[in-house]
Amino acid sequence: MRRRNWIIYIVMVLCTGLMITGCGTKVRSFKSQDKILVVTTIYPVYDFVSNIAGERAEIINLVPAGTEPHDFELSTGDMQLLEEADLFIYNGAGMEHFVDKTLNAVSNKELIAVEAAGTVKTLESGEKTDPHTWLSVQNAISESEVIKDTFIQIDAEHKEIYEKNFEDYKDRLETLDETYKEELSGLSRNTIVVAHEAFGYLCAAYGLKQNAVEGLTAESEPDSAKMKEIIDFCREEDIQVIFFEELVSPKVANAIAEEIGAETMVLNPIEGLTASQEEEGLDYISLMEENLEALKKALK
Repeated sequence: MRRRNWIIYIVMVLCTGLMITGCGTKVRSFKSQDKILVVTTIYPVYDFVSNIAGERAEIINLVPAGTEPHDFELSTGDMQLLEEADLFIYNGAGMEHFVDKTLNAVSNKELIAVEAAGTVKTLESGEKTDPHTWLSVQNAISESEVIKDTFIQIDAEHKEIYEKNFEDYKDRLETLDETYKEELSGLSRNTIVVAHEAFGYLCAAYGLKQNAVEGLTAESEPDSAKMKEIIDFCREEDIQVIFFEELVSPKVANAIAEEIGAETMVLNPIEGLTASQEEEGLDYISLMEENLEALKKALK
C-alpha cells in the first residue's frame, strides 16, 4: 500500500504530458500508458480497487498502516492529493466521518467520488449505522462490482480488463464465502464476545451472534456495570475466548479473560493493516481466512 508524494506524481504528469478531461458521468480517454489516479480511504476499499483496476490505476490509500481509521483525520497533503486525483473511492455507510466535509472543500471539479457500499443493505445498531459492511463476503462482492462499474464508466476502452479482473476476484470471494458457510455450520457454539461491535455483517451472513464490550467505534472503555454484564454473560455461556483487534488496545479483553479464565484471540475487522501485515503481503482474503480459523477455534 503506497502513499506516494503527490508532488512527485504531479511532476510525472507534467513530464509525460498526461491530459485527462471530463467530469461526472462522462467517459474519459485514457491512453494505454496512462494510469488513473485513485485515492481510497480504508484498506478494504484499497484492496478491492487493486484487484479490479490492476495495472490501470495508481492507487493511494489515505489511512496509513497501523492507524485506527475511526480516529483518522485528513492532512493538508491529503487534500492536495485529492485536487489531483481522478477517483475518490470510499466505503461509506458512515465509516468515513470526513467525506462530506472533504468533498465540499475540494475544488477539483473533475474528481469523481464513489461510495463503494452504496448498494449494500446496511445494518443498524441503536441509532447508528454499522459501517463495517465488507465483513460479509457477499458485501465485498457488491462493493467490488460498484468499483468495476465505475472504472468501466470512466475508461470504457479497457472495459474487458475490468470485467475480467472482477470475474476472477469474484470467483475467489465466492469460494471464500462458501468456505465460511461450510466450516461455520454445525459448530457447538454460535456466540462470540468481541471488544468492538464491528462484526454484525459477518454474524448475519454466517449465522453467528456477537456480544460486544464496546460500541461501533470503540471510542471509550466500558463502565463497571457493562464489565459485570459481559463477565456474567461469559460465565453463563461458558465463553472460552474473548476477541480483540490489533489496532485497538487489548486491555479490556485481557481483563475480562483473566476474570473468567478464558483466552484472548484476534478477530480482525480488517479496517486497516498493521505494518507487519503490510510487509507480509496479507490482503482481505487472507485476513478473512485467518478470522475463520479463529472463529472455528472459539466456537468448537
